[in-house]
Amino acid sequence: MTDSMRDQIGLGVIGCASVAARRMLPAIREVPAVRLVAVASRSAEKAAQFATRFGCEAITGYQNLLDRPDVDAVYVPLPPGLHHRWISLALEAGKHVLAEKPLAMTRHDAVELVDLAVRKGRLLMENFAFVHHSQHATVQALVMQGAIGEPRSFSSSFGFPPLGSDNFRYRAELGGGALLDAGVYPIRAAQLLLGPDLEVCGACLRYDDQTGVDVAGGALLRTSRGVPVHLSFGFEHAYQSTYTLWGSLGELTADRAFTPPPDLRPALHVTRMDLHKELTVPPGNQFARICEQFARSVLDGHGFDQAYIDIVRQATLVDAVREIAQRVVC
Repeated sequence: MTDSMRDQIGLGVIGCASVAARRMLPAIREVPAVRLVAVASRSAEKAAQFATRFGCEAITGYQNLLDRPDVDAVYVPLPPGLHHRWISLALEAGKHVLAEKPLAMTRHDAVELVDLAVRKGRLLMENFAFVHHSQHATVQALVMQGAIGEPRSFSSSFGFPPLGSDNFRYRAELGGGALLDAGVYPIRAAQLLLGPDLEVCGACLRYDDQTGVDVAGGALLRTSRGVPVHLSFGFEHAYQSTYTLWGSLGELTADRAFTPPPDLRPALHVTRMDLHKELTVPPGNQFARICEQFARSVLDGHGFDQAYIDIVRQATLVDAVREIAQRVVC
């Protein structure tokens, strides 16, 4: 039976990461187009714990999951340093892939994985769930309606307090570092709201001398029309998850831009010289929505090309930030 003749995909999960347990697997339960088949871990005990919790089969070993004929697609929440290997093997096995951000550590890897997905005729999608929350469509509509006039500047910050020392984010070989973990969010948000024609003008990355990974940073980009884009990120900060569009007539701010809980009604603030208006957006589960889009794209055979474009464009900008950045070790 072809995908277009079905109304559901069988999904397997490669790895028992925290984000899978907290966000994605509960969301998958809300998506009728997805049937959770199995979760795989290198540890039989951990796989069994996840399987019991989420009502699926437990598999020891990632390759054993890829060998399953009832698994049409896989979700990959592994550390970024393991993505290239397991995404490649999944695509070679004929599986569609939804991978946690950052899908690739470099543009070279992104292009290589996209080329493989094209050859295999499989969907490869990067899990930027936040873009599927309705608050951003509301922001775009307000800007189109002239709520702040012409956009003149964009700024965005995403950061959070330090994590445990054993976290993969402090291990360079696993793809750790603030740029890949936190900086990718503001970079993706800038593309969402300003379009694809962004160029990196400058950047700074602060490295921890003990772990060798970047723990904070910032970047300056611009659009082809000269609109500046100021981005800050890191994981040695008070929590912040926001962006602001500053226009010729006012500004518009989203306070919980990247990680709103499913039951939160996010607030948008529109400020003009004679007005401050707060708008609340309906709550939504952005993780369920990206799972739904992924499944529908697989079943309908649409949206593959845009997903490929998004992956390479994102990786290109991340590479540019890394390459141009002034580095400070502390």
